Amino acid sequence: MSFNPKLCRNESEVESKLIVQYLLPALGYDPSKWHQEVALGGIRLDFLALLSPVFPSINDPSPKPCVVMEAKHPKQNLNFHVRRLKRYLTKLHVMYGVLTNGKDFRIYELVGNQIDLIFQCEGLEIADKIEKIGDIIGRDKLAGIDTNKSIPLTVLPDPIGIKPPFFENKTPPLPESLQARIMKTIAIYHNKGGVGKTTTTINLAAAMSRKGLKVLIIDLDSQANTTYAAGLMKFDTEEEDNLRDSNVYNIIFFPKSNFIHDVALKGSFNYPEVDVIPAHINLIWQENALIDQESSKFQLVKKLELVKDDYDVVLIDTPPSLNLYARIALIACDYLIIPSDLKPFANEGLRNVRNFIEQIDDFRSFTNRSPINILGVLPSKILTNANYIKSTLPKQEKIIKDRYGFSVLETRIFQREDLSRAIDNFVIEGDHQIPDPKSIFDFKPDSMSAAEFEELANEVLEKIGLRS
Repeated sequence: MSFNPKLCRNESEVESKLIVQYLLPALGYDPSKWHQEVALGGIRLDFLALLSPVFPSINDPSPKPCVVMEAKHPKQNLNFHVRRLKRYLTKLHVMYGVLTNGKDFRIYELVGNQIDLIFQCEGLEIADKIEKIGDIIGRDKLAGIDTNKSIPLTVLPDPIGIKPPFFENKTPPLPESLQARIMKTIAIYHNKGGVGKTTTTINLAAAMSRKGLKVLIIDLDSQANTTYAAGLMKFDTEEEDNLRDSNVYNIIFFPKSNFIHDVALKGSFNYPEVDVIPAHINLIWQENALIDQESSKFQLVKKLELVKDDYDVVLIDTPPSLNLYARIALIACDYLIIPSDLKPFANEGLRNVRNFIEQIDDFRSFTNRSPINILGVLPSKILTNANYIKSTLPKQEKIIKDRYGFSVLETRIFQREDLSRAIDNFVIEGDHQIPDPKSIFDFKPDSMSAAEFEELANEVLEKIGLRS
């Protein structure tokens, strides 16, 4: 039997025609030795080929003789998925990983904490080189290095109906770490504008909500971009403005009223819905009133404490400045994500961010709050040019670590048209164009951007202890 990549027009056909019908049988894996839609250690795999119906213990750090296989759409560039595959192999301690879009076929090997590309060919060459592929990841090749430690597989529903007979067709329960939930508050902050704070806040909230978490968004930026992106600004005139007298200012200014549940609205940008505390342009001139009221710096902390059992994650979008609203956000948060396009001005701004964090941490120490846990700089609005990704991007990320002392998150959010189109989405009602912004998951769930924010959510949840 041969394989013709021209028959693969989408990701599903790459899975079924290349991996299921051709590759796995050719490599000696019968239906009891490979699994589709597998959830292990908080990671979801397309395919896992192994030597027995169970996976060796995740807690065993020794390399496991297994193969993770990830299928992508024929139009997708596999370079964008290497980092995710690296995370899968290093997290699970799996020896080999396959990346393919039907046209390009690659095998990576786990070497320490890195992965090396050890084989690559075009889709048209797979049949001719199947013997060489088998010498690397064939079942007979791996059979001599089995492991005695094993744990049962947790399996998600199989979308195309191909699975071993012992699989249960049900969604796995949430990890045990989610059973005893402690609300985590994350600020999204950079003092430079245009680096993707709103896009990050909206789509990270959506990704977490889709995982069954209860999420609250707080918009502390007078530009109210997150409020708009959440679908809360659908009025045409000042008279119809329902946010002017009920927004985040009320939360901060009034100590004995205007609590979180009094002000929160349901955002229409995502399903499941997310609660949103909106901002308003009036925050600009209202700041002076808050400055005169010293207790305003603590009101958000106090009111979040009252709803700590109602939410799992709070995401705070911040203004691109060093003003009072930014201070309030950083005083209230447990964790910090710093989106950055890694360009010179954004990098220069990291000095201000670092100094600002130090000031806030000094202030927090007087109120018995621990220092902010900085999750890292999030590369966002990154160019998709292959040469840039290969040569320039790693240098820019190294500068962040070496010059500014911040770690860099593994996930990268690339600059794609889908992200801007999702927020700019609208519907026509009569002769009116009504804003109808969507999260990337509701706008285009199969897009590369959706996959990136899914990966970001996984990384963040793991770092804050809400994912094993």
